[in-house]
Amino acid sequence: MKRRLSIGSAVLLLAAVVAVVVWDGPGDARGGGGPTTVRGVIGSEKLAFFRDPRVVERFAAHGLSVEVDTAGSRQIATSVDLGEYAFAFPSSSPAAQKIQRDRGTTAGYTPFQSPLAVASFEPVVRLLEAAGAVRRGAGDYRVLDVAAVLELAGTRWDQLPGNTDYPVRKNILVTTTNPAESNSAAMYLAAAAFVANGDAAVTAPEQEARVLPLVAGLFRDQGYTQNSTEGPFEDYLAAGMGKAPLALVYESQYLDRVLRGDGSIRPDMRLLYLAPTVYSKHTLVPLDDRGDEVGRVLSTDAELGRLAAAFGFRTTDPAHFAGVVGDKAPVDLVDVVEPPSFEVLERLLDAVGAPS
Repeated sequence: MKRRLSIGSAVLLLAAVVAVVVWDGPGDARGGGGPTTVRGVIGSEKLAFFRDPRVVERFAAHGLSVEVDTAGSRQIATSVDLGEYAFAFPSSSPAAQKIQRDRGTTAGYTPFQSPLAVASFEPVVRLLEAAGAVRRGAGDYRVLDVAAVLELAGTRWDQLPGNTDYPVRKNILVTTTNPAESNSAAMYLAAAAFVANGDAAVTAPEQEARVLPLVAGLFRDQGYTQNSTEGPFEDYLAAGMGKAPLALVYESQYLDRVLRGDGSIRPDMRLLYLAPTVYSKHTLVPLDDRGDEVGRVLSTDAELGRLAAAFGFRTTDPAHFAGVVGDKAPVDLVDVVEPPSFEVLERLLDAVGAPS
């Protein structure tokens, strides 16, 4: 009798253990006990944000483990196989719109954005102020006039009157990335094309043909260009104005270093805003329900908003950016234009990249 009771108790105990394991077993992508793993493809300038332990922890609080690969925005929209990802997160609205059209969706989130800017040095800024290319904006910040940059095309630094600070035999150019690969150069092309088109958006083939001779030299005359904005910015930080007197960057890159306080932004370094500038709107396109959840969390979680501002991004709530950045950057930029459609921008990029 005791033996039968013992066997029966053992069976009941085993059943209970199995029930606990099944009930509390490891979670999977459907939402068990552990976080849901979500994979996305993003622009490289957001990689540090996604890898930050505080961001990882905040996503985990929402039951998400977000893994990301990087690619250029143009690549994300045209050549990356999106079938293996839950979301695509390019750095520009035209690229996001192309993905949305291809996927037959209007879903999208724009949790943060960053305007184009130019990293420079005080002696160079003084030269350009004297030449009429740099002026004060509608606040306590300086702007580099794109129309003046177009007018100075083909002019060397040592041809500027009274130039004793930077008398080099190089053309006055903003160092950009490769426009065929990088969103920042594509957005700079958009701003230059707007100005060359009489301060109007380029919308028609005849307008494209008219502006191309004016804007192509901004890129072709540079020679070799890198594929990521990190390249010119690192050259700017490390090599000084000898190599990169004017480097196209995202405002967020520069402010990220300022906010770190690591000494990489030296006292003679200056940030210029383009006039007109273009906002790089980081737009997340969900490709399934898990990607949609990542977009929703990024757009609504206040702590993630503050963390994005700590990396120099402007968020949907201006208070996040103002609270973190303070007087280190203007709260509002007024001279802002929209980029052309993806198709128009693609044709301009192809023409600029074609052999001359």
